[in-house]
Amino acid sequence: MTAIMPVPLDEYPVHQTPLSLARVATSDRNFYDRYYFNAFDPAGDTMLITGFGVYPNLGVVDAFATVRHGDRQRSVRFSDALTARDLTTAVGGYRIEVIEPLQRLRVVCEHDDLAFDLTWTGAHPAVQEQPHLILSGTRPIIEASRFAQLGSWSGTLAVDGRDYTVDPATWTGSRDRSWGIRPSGEPEPPGRAAAEGAGGFWWLYAPLRFDDFAIVVIVQEEPDGTRTLNNAVRIWHDGRKEQLGWPRMHWTYESGTRHPKSVRLDMTTPDGKPLEVEIESRPGIALHVGCGYGPDPDWTHGRWMGRDWSLSSDYDLTDPAIVGRTPYGVIDHIGYARCGDAEGWGLFEHASMGRHDPTGFADWSSVAP
Repeated sequence: MTAIMPVPLDEYPVHQTPLSLARVATSDRNFYDRYYFNAFDPAGDTMLITGFGVYPNLGVVDAFATVRHGDRQRSVRFSDALTARDLTTAVGGYRIEVIEPLQRLRVVCEHDDLAFDLTWTGAHPAVQEQPHLILSGTRPIIEASRFAQLGSWSGTLAVDGRDYTVDPATWTGSRDRSWGIRPSGEPEPPGRAAAEGAGGFWWLYAPLRFDDFAIVVIVQEEPDGTRTLNNAVRIWHDGRKEQLGWPRMHWTYESGTRHPKSVRLDMTTPDGKPLEVEIESRPGIALHVGCGYGPDPDWTHGRWMGRDWSLSSDYDLTDPAIVGRTPYGVIDHIGYARCGDAEGWGLFEHASMGRHDPTGFADWSSVAP
């Protein structure tokens, strides 16, 4: 038996189990704890997605940053061995500083190909989402908590010789913090799933920022349209939250693809009045091309890469090999939104893989007419 020594976090009265904070309460290898951020200027053609994760049962800490500019995408990743658990959120040339919890954070990336020093300021209170749960048979493959927030960015960004001044008057975005169980590290043996396969995965996530309020919508559905996650809320500047019921969705996809052009969400305010939000997609980033999500062949979150490892990659988004990968994962589009007379911007994150009866996709090869 290996003795567990106290870690710096054990000095704080934040325990929720009899265990030292050197350990998590589950032995599931897939336990994770992650930051995610996106940033963009609606008037430009540049988008940044970045994140930092800790994987205690895999002994790994890592981070990534990806910038899309036109048809090029630059990604840098950092990974190292996770040692003592403490309040340090850093790996390689990447770090996060919590200036004011739930309101202001500083995110820094230092790399020759991609560097930034950015400060996040929340525009609205952070909102706790409904629990995320996906089962494979009776086993949870995703069981996580998450909160989201809309806000603005300030600072500097440099990528491949281009320098940007990130002005909070124009640069906006969203962030989330999540923790729990999610596939991480090297793939597990597929077992039964290899023989019987999966019917599909369908997902919409849309945190949207308007001048006076924010709206966060999450919908997850089974192939037959059964909704397994429904979260629709409006957050006002003063902290008031309104549940917006059961969004009814009306989709338009690009012909020959499953890339969304737009979606109309028909929702209902607590006093029974209709609330309609229309979202149009703008260019975005496929999370499995350089960001480490899902079937990214270059690197995935929590995977052991050795100590003090880093990698920089440049992607040509017109390359047929890259184009062929994009349908099989989650894509984070910039989203332009309208809600009545209000106009806003945010994230339009969507995945449609396999069968999904409500949108008319019969199998993994189906595309929009």
